[in-house]
Amino acid sequence: MRIGGLASGIDIDQIVKDLMKAERIPLAKMQQDRTWLTWQRDAYREMNTLFLDFRSQLTNMMMSSTFRARTTASTNDQLVTATATSAAGQTSYTISEVKQLASAATKVNNSSIFKDPKSVDTRMSLAELESSFTQDSFNWQVGSTRSQSLTADGTTNQFQLDLPDGVLLTNNYGSETTIKVNGLKYEVITDPSATLQENQVLLTQDGQLTFSEPLEKGTNITVNYVADKMVQSFSFSEEEESVNQIKLNRTHLLSNPGSFTLNIDGVSYTVDGTEIKDGTGTVIGTVDYEKGVLNFNDDQFLVGKEVEVSYQERYVSFSLGAYTKDGYKEEIFNVNSSRSFNNLISDINRSNVGVNIFYDEMSGRMTLSRTETGNYNEAGDEIVVNGDFMNRILGFDQVTETGGTNAIFTINGLETERHSNNFQINGVQFNLKQTFSGENVTVNISNDTEQVFENIKKFVESYNELIGKVQEKLQETRYRDYRPLTDEQREEMTERQIELWEERAKSGLLRRDSILTTALNNLRRDFYSPVENSEVNQMMKQLANIGITTTNRYLEGGKLEINEAKLKEAIEQDPEAVEKLFTAQGNSFEQKGILHRLVDTVNQTMDRITERAGNSFRTEQQYSLGRQLSGLDDRIKAFERRLTQIEDRYWRQFSVMESAISRFNQQSMYLMQQFGGGM
Repeated sequence: MRIGGLASGIDIDQIVKDLMKAERIPLAKMQQDRTWLTWQRDAYREMNTLFLDFRSQLTNMMMSSTFRARTTASTNDQLVTATATSAAGQTSYTISEVKQLASAATKVNNSSIFKDPKSVDTRMSLAELESSFTQDSFNWQVGSTRSQSLTADGTTNQFQLDLPDGVLLTNNYGSETTIKVNGLKYEVITDPSATLQENQVLLTQDGQLTFSEPLEKGTNITVNYVADKMVQSFSFSEEEESVNQIKLNRTHLLSNPGSFTLNIDGVSYTVDGTEIKDGTGTVIGTVDYEKGVLNFNDDQFLVGKEVEVSYQERYVSFSLGAYTKDGYKEEIFNVNSSRSFNNLISDINRSNVGVNIFYDEMSGRMTLSRTETGNYNEAGDEIVVNGDFMNRILGFDQVTETGGTNAIFTINGLETERHSNNFQINGVQFNLKQTFSGENVTVNISNDTEQVFENIKKFVESYNELIGKVQEKLQETRYRDYRPLTDEQREEMTERQIELWEERAKSGLLRRDSILTTALNNLRRDFYSPVENSEVNQMMKQLANIGITTTNRYLEGGKLEINEAKLKEAIEQDPEAVEKLFTAQGNSFEQKGILHRLVDTVNQTMDRITERAGNSFRTEQQYSLGRQLSGLDDRIKAFERRLTQIEDRYWRQFSVMESAISRFNQQSMYLMQQFGGGM
């Protein structure tokens, strides 16, 4: 902190500030120059964004669907409808007979699966509903259904399931485990001597997975399996006031002897029926198998202790398969007894097997339907059901499959088949709606003149919009008296005044810019130079030939206007010639179609703008305005250092003056004392 004027009584601080204000005038000008260059850089980048958007439209315009929009007409759309892609030729097809429609394979079970369907709440678990089933004796299997996800690190082909010590997969693990890699199902192999193929995985009972080769980093492996038991650990703090209950992860546990073990702080306890006993045979608690809860008599019994519980659950296992266009698909379902009947249905319908299951609560019956139509298995059923639960409990044992047929029809005199009623031939998508014979249904494919016209019109509008915005920037007035505001100037103005000032200060940033001016000239040349290419009809080698010309308003910079009648006539008479005018390819400028010329011009313009104004990926040293900004930054920093030195010099000079005045004052006081003392 500097304090001056104590001896002289002069406000040195204000004097120095006033002196420095004059010294800072060149700095303010450099800062204004930097702000203006920054505005200009951003204005260039805005133009580059406009050209980038226009280039995207050029890319879309080059697609064949732009000029080959097709329309279809059926002589009887109650029987056959069709749509056409750009790949379809302008032709016609006649379907003289549809002998059979494609249908989806369906299996309806034998009878009601419940004794009284109307009284059943399907939200209840399988265990709770067991006695309500017509076949009320399930062949429950014993274990613990689990699911685990693994992620490959790219270094190994071996992975290990997270199984607690002493836990193994069930003896049927080969047929009860589903392994998918990035959603693709792999075949589970249990023979360790087998040579693994690309889509196979070796699985051992201790939960080790081995693939034929290391999996790429980030690969997701999902494994649905059944362990021989569930092991859970609990830890209770000594700070808890009372703990007399343990809630297990699962409900409807298996209650047969030996399926339940309990270890508390290293001491084993016996589970006898529903009673928990210590080593002396004293009952210390009970087990609620339906709810999966352990209750202890003493509220303090579990406080501060470590508990490990091992138990088994009941589950049913079955598989569903279906023949599809992608080959045979099969899914294994391991359904825990605590899973609700509704959840079971959802699990099947959400699977990738390609089969939907439906339950009718009024009749109590169920149906299985393949999601695809058609016959993909000439040798037998399209839907394959395996497992006691599906066959006996749900009643799908030895049922007759219906449907699963191909569509059989005659087109242009040829009888053929398709798996679906909706199919494509030569770019035409047909939809068979009914069987019929004795009537010819003709589907005509023609050029959609209106759609092609709209595509070209939309393109011309986009071009005019680009030209308008570029021309506006080139013609903006430059107000040279309105320089960017300094911080001091902003403090003296209202927000509205600042807004109006900057509106004029930013005007004319790209006025008469050479890059944009050249771009407009080249774009006009691209449009109006004839396309000299053997693929292009010589009667349609310029835009004017198809009704697209320049407006007579010069200040608009070469905007286009369309003679709608002439353009539509050209599209109807020779749509291919119109397409080639825009899309013809060639080595020279003259041979290239209009769209390819425009792409070249836009790319060149964007490159020039990037060289001058850069983009978000370039450093300041990689474009010209950036180098100017960087140079200004260096000059500003150097000038700020110089200002600091000047300010220090002023203070030193005034300090010397203060010291001299102080000495003079001291001498004056001394003389006055001497004179005063002699009187």
